[in-house]
Amino acid sequence: MNSVLRTHARIGERALLLTTAIVPLTGWAVHATVLHRQLAATRRDPLTGLLRRDTYTLRARRILRRHGANTTVILVDQDHFKGVNDRFGHAAGDTVLAATAERLTRWAGPHAAIGRLGGDEFAVVVNLPAEGRRLRLEQLVGMLCAPVRLSDGRTVAVGASVGAASPDVLGVHELSALQRAADAALYDGKHSGRAVLANAAHTTIPTVNGRRAGRPGTHIWGRAA
Repeated sequence: MNSVLRTHARIGERALLLTTAIVPLTGWAVHATVLHRQLAATRRDPLTGLLRRDTYTLRARRILRRHGANTTVILVDQDHFKGVNDRFGHAAGDTVLAATAERLTRWAGPHAAIGRLGGDEFAVVVNLPAEGRRLRLEQLVGMLCAPVRLSDGRTVAVGASVGAASPDVLGVHELSALQRAADAALYDGKHSGRAVLANAAHTTIPTVNGRRAGRPGTHIWGRAA
């Protein structure tokens, strides 16, 4: 009987040692998971799940370095977004923004940099060579202009202005310069229901926060207004 008790005692000691070793490891694993989630939350917009500006910029620059002239930089601005909020409420506006983010993600794929720059402004940097660019931009406009269904069953007519810029057209490989050109192209075709690809003239248009553009003879693709 004594030997049995001693055996059980030894087993109990081993179990205790294993338990005390595992608990700290488990605690650190939980802590690491929480930290990872917190870090991910700082990198992504909570409403849309898209990258915040800084994280988007880092990823966008990596894509530019990797794909060079085949890269396309795209800026998207919701059309008449204030009207959606005024007519349907801010919850409906949030639904529209989330739907736009989902459509951009579905269109661009997992290897693109997709960010919400603020408000109703979005950016995409994607490997999109010239030979497929026209059809893909047309497809994007069509997706962004599809009505959005709200949780109460109502539908909201939406639209988006789209400007694109690419190193193979502009001879520019710096992200901020491509974004400025894409922004100028976007405002050149604002509310037209079309995607505008920036040309060399768009790089010379004076802008204030990227919000002033002229009419420099654009190349416009997409749906009729």
